[in-house]
Amino acid sequence: MPHRILIVGGGAGGLELATRLGRTLGKRGKAEITLVDANLTHIWKPLLHEVAAGSLNSSENELNYVAQAKWCHFNFQIGRLCGIDRAAKKIELTAISDAQGNQLLPARWLPYDTLVIAIGSKTNDFGTAGAAEHCIFLDNPQQAERFHQQLLSHYLCAHAQGNDKGHISVAIVGAGATGVELAAELHNAAHELAAYGLNGIQPQNMNITLIEAGPKVLPALPERISVPVHSTLEKLGVRVLTASAVQQIDADGLTIADGSVVQASLKVWAAGIKAPDFLNGIGGLESNRINQLLVRPSLQTTLDDDIFALGDCAACPLDDGSGRNVPPRAQAAHQQASLLARSLTLHLQGKALPAFQYRDYGSLVSLSRFSAVGNLMGNLMGNVKLEGWLARMFYISLYRMHQVALYGLPRTALLMLGDRIGRGTEPRLKLH
Repeated sequence: MPHRILIVGGGAGGLELATRLGRTLGKRGKAEITLVDANLTHIWKPLLHEVAAGSLNSSENELNYVAQAKWCHFNFQIGRLCGIDRAAKKIELTAISDAQGNQLLPARWLPYDTLVIAIGSKTNDFGTAGAAEHCIFLDNPQQAERFHQQLLSHYLCAHAQGNDKGHISVAIVGAGATGVELAAELHNAAHELAAYGLNGIQPQNMNITLIEAGPKVLPALPERISVPVHSTLEKLGVRVLTASAVQQIDADGLTIADGSVVQASLKVWAAGIKAPDFLNGIGGLESNRINQLLVRPSLQTTLDDDIFALGDCAACPLDDGSGRNVPPRAQAAHQQASLLARSLTLHLQGKALPAFQYRDYGSLVSLSRFSAVGNLMGNLMGNVKLEGWLARMFYISLYRMHQVALYGLPRTALLMLGDRIGRGTEPRLKLH
């Protein structure tokens, strides 16, 4: 029987790993690769703010796991992880039910020889009163689509009333990359909706407030990046509140720690991340306060050599002696997937595994069609700041690199050509 490698989680890291291993070990019959995910399709998580604003149609940018498995020589199983039996080397998946609650598939167990956990992260509301009840999170396409439908409903209702005096207020909690990019995309969406004749709410009457508990927007980036982004947002008409921790949220708006109130009919929470709660101590493995599994530099969990973790759900120490962990970023998941594609081959052979060394290649933030800003880092170029059109091209290239890893260069080129042709035959904003 071939060695069974079970990968749980079809996000950027898990899907890239399954694809790479399928094309090597799976195709040659050296291992049986199985990917498990709770959904049937994959969309690159950094694009979800565009789905929420309507500037990206999720159905046209989804990858189907079943098709990818066929093309890349791995197996796919639908399911949601809920337990690990390390002694018996098997995982438990929850029962699957349809929309009416009818059970389609009972809880079941899947065996493994090597297990890789790559289930990503979810939004951390830090227990803020009312956040879970009144805010939309952007953890998956369904949530992004829900926000888009609510936004579109406001516009359609205002349009049906036949006047241009409507208003809509959107509050975004968290001025990291997701919050900043969503604010800019919503400003663009306001102009696009008006251009398509939905004039019940004029662009200047979409009131967007971006709220950050820290002292500046993009708190993880240097001021030479965050300052121009802050300035650009304000020029677009976005109200930016820094040093403003949200204390409570209700149906009408948000209460800031200083007692001030931000009125908002639509509320998005985009601050903080944590691994899913069920990972906390799963299978007796060690985890931290935000439920991430503790791993060694080899990406093996601290208590089990046959269980690996990568991406946002893994607490992997940086190799700089700082005591900090690898940041939860898409480039980290990509680098870890690339390493594990090589390491798991060595693991099958009983050889020593290399240590993961994170390389920060910089950050890019898109402000929709208005601008982009960021910095690129490397041994040859040092730390270079980018702005405007060039930064926008580099930003787009990040998604294309993800597509190349999944589809290969020829198919990605065809996808790019198809996107180019489709621009003239489809609305510039999703209107349904």
